[in-house]
Amino acid sequence: MSLYGPLWLSAQLAFVTMVVLILIGTPLAWWLSQTSSRWKPVAQAVVAMPIVLPPTVLGFYLLILLGPDGTVGRWWVELTGSTLTFSFTGLVIASCIYSLPFAVQPIQNSFEALPRQTLERAWTLGASRLDAFFSVAAPLSLRGFVSGMVLAFAHTLGEFGVVLMVGGNIPGETRVVSIAIYDHVESLNYAAAHRMSLLLLGFAFAVLLGMYIFNRKWSTR
Repeated sequence: MSLYGPLWLSAQLAFVTMVVLILIGTPLAWWLSQTSSRWKPVAQAVVAMPIVLPPTVLGFYLLILLGPDGTVGRWWVELTGSTLTFSFTGLVIASCIYSLPFAVQPIQNSFEALPRQTLERAWTLGASRLDAFFSVAAPLSLRGFVSGMVLAFAHTLGEFGVVLMVGGNIPGETRVVSIAIYDHVESLNYAAAHRMSLLLLGFAFAVLLGMYIFNRKWSTR
């Protein structure tokens, strides 16, 4: 079994998931930081559920939802002629749901820390709400964006239960590094499992260290 194939597939999955989560998580985080709706606690609970749910439970229900007989899976089969389960696209959808809180919560916290007066000044100077968001709120929340991107990428890279339930173990298609490590352990190939695990361990430490260094420098500006 190739060492770099699962690593490259995991990196692709983590990158695509991170980009999608930033795109959909930013407006969600902004709404959660600004709304006073009575439904806000419900939305926050839904976003945070992947943190407390066992990955196999989440993976099981995603398998039903994305399967050929599921609501989303049936529609996808009719549209494309292929299934979402046991495919890279299905892994992306499952990973986005699984890593959602790790992208949304840091960005939401940064938005909530913004002084209200800063946005109000931009509005009084004639900036639209959209313009004020991109020219004021987003730049001042860079720390949250960096944290959300790093955590979403790293969390996706290390997931196991969800990807195994939804994607299975197809070489070159869904066999990500965590599943490859499990395969090596099952076959008693501890040397290969050790090499992959060390690479993941070193990468996780490096990206988290970089994030904390960035946040420390950002907070002292």
